Amino acid sequence: MSNNLPLMPYIDAIKASITAHADEIAQLDQAIGDGDHLINLQRGIEALLKNSEELEQLEFSAALSKIGMTLMSTMGGASGSLFGSMFVTMGKTAKGKTLDVTGMTEIFTAGVESIKARGKADIGEKTMLDALIPASTSLKQSIRNEVELSAALEDMKKAAIEGMESTKDMLATKGRASFLGERARGHIDAGARTSQLMLCAIADLIIENH
Repeated sequence: MSNNLPLMPYIDAIKASITAHADEIAQLDQAIGDGDHLINLQRGIEALLKNSEELEQLEFSAALSKIGMTLMSTMGGASGSLFGSMFVTMGKTAKGKTLDVTGMTEIFTAGVESIKARGKADIGEKTMLDALIPASTSLKQSIRNEVELSAALEDMKKAAIEGMESTKDMLATKGRASFLGERARGHIDAGARTSQLMLCAIADLIIENH
């Protein structure tokens, strides 16, 4: 993998996946969330697409940072702050990194850690981290085991899906869902679902182009 990576095809893939699952995401968020997760996410994606010419001209680390600042200023809600922080941190981490599976895993893991810090949350609290942390853990394990890229990404997808599905039986400790107590059980967290969809969209595109 080269030391630069065009990001717009990945944003297009994310948009397509979110659009395909829009009704499901809206229903999940209306059940236990604020009901604005889908709208905020779509607003952020559209803002990135409007900035596509500028993003395409930026070096990889600068493009990640620009994505983060754009999401912070356009998405709104908790997700805007969290995803914004994630991408700004990934941008800083990407400086000087080789964009192989090890480098990309280090960049992604730093982004996940920034969400943990910003949201004061961890795995098991019925949030997006229940998809993101297992994905990061899976990639790190694949590196240790010297797993080939496509297999590593398939394992990562599986970990993200299992993590997302695990939120169904959890009590929530963050956001509006935390006020629902036992009523939050039986519902998948919308942020975990959209995070999983985005990770799988990115992984599928990498595998396809590998």
